[in-house]
Amino acid sequence: MTYQDTLDWMFSQLPMYQRQGKVAFKEDLSNTLILADYLNNPERNFKSIHIAGTNGKGSTSHMLASVLQEAGYKVGLYTSPHLKDFRERIRINGHVVSKQFVTEFIKQNKTFFEVNSLSFFEMTVGMAFEYFSMEKVDIAVIEVGLGGRLDSTNIIIPEVSVITNIGIDHTQFLGNTLEAIAFEKGGIIKRNIPVVIGETQEETASVFKDLACKNNSKIVFADQEIIKIYESDLLGTYQSKNIKTVIQAIKELRVKGFKISEQHLKKGLLKTVENTGLLGRWQVINESPKAVCDTGHNREGLSYVMNQIHNESYKALHIVLGFVNDKDLSSIIDLFPKKATYYFCKPNIPRGLKTNVLKRIFNEHRLKGKVYNSVNEAYMSALRNSDLDDFIFIGGSTFVVAEII
Repeated sequence: MTYQDTLDWMFSQLPMYQRQGKVAFKEDLSNTLILADYLNNPERNFKSIHIAGTNGKGSTSHMLASVLQEAGYKVGLYTSPHLKDFRERIRINGHVVSKQFVTEFIKQNKTFFEVNSLSFFEMTVGMAFEYFSMEKVDIAVIEVGLGGRLDSTNIIIPEVSVITNIGIDHTQFLGNTLEAIAFEKGGIIKRNIPVVIGETQEETASVFKDLACKNNSKIVFADQEIIKIYESDLLGTYQSKNIKTVIQAIKELRVKGFKISEQHLKKGLLKTVENTGLLGRWQVINESPKAVCDTGHNREGLSYVMNQIHNESYKALHIVLGFVNDKDLSSIIDLFPKKATYYFCKPNIPRGLKTNVLKRIFNEHRLKGKVYNSVNEAYMSALRNSDLDDFIFIGGSTFVVAEII
């Protein structure tokens, strides 16, 4: 199979949560454990950091990887979902996995995947762990896909566990309270392994403390520590919490013997995009008029984004917006400003929310705009309708951002 043939098979033959929704969700780790055993447990051949959370885990993962690279380590990075190319999910020192490795891995193991009905995410996790093991990385930063306790990545024993924050998202899998969601995310806390919590929240703090106590794990709330804050090239005031989390995680790694200086930390934070290739976090894609895209898509993430927009200076605001069809719009619609022109679009995936439905719901809340046939068409219309001192925001879904960058 060619690389494209391989991707087509992965996307079409096996469930993929991001595209298909609940049908792809697995309720235990049995398949992942079977796969790991089949591959001779590659996850045991490298050190790791495990990162969960509702918002900020992608940014935190990339910043940590960048700092470790600056310290001279060979760093694996596993994240999801990808924006443009599947290979973005699996990187070493910022370089994506080769097309050849992807095609060969699937070719060699395709029969096993089919016989055991492995999901898209399960096989991708196996691929990442096999690649990091083969390439002998010093450490890998592993981002949870969904939740934590039952996530396919949750077979690793990391050097440190990190949980960025907890918000209401994926309630059909994780529960509809912050406490229930925290319990699922907290499932990555391992016995005798320190855990860094990025944000102290009244509803979740006791959940994490209980889990840490049961596992005899040191627990640190990064936002309660006195930490010297460094700047990052990841824009947006909301990154300050993630930076604190990264700094505290680095402190825990130093205790484990990792040689990471303050200069490595400072430089790594400033070179995150350059070192890791991160896209879609308050990313400026046009200067005049200023246009920014961001992958924030749940209430907490969109709150950060809307606050950031509020701090911008502009004459008029244009918002290009699309969602997936299982998004609970009632939980976020109050965040969107009424003094804006909306451009409603549908991301080009099966889960994309139809534009006429999106427009109807937003119109009911006095948020006015027109529908467009594609994300690109909506963005081009926003550009044509904008003066040079206007501001354009593109978002609502990771898939909307993926189509525009």
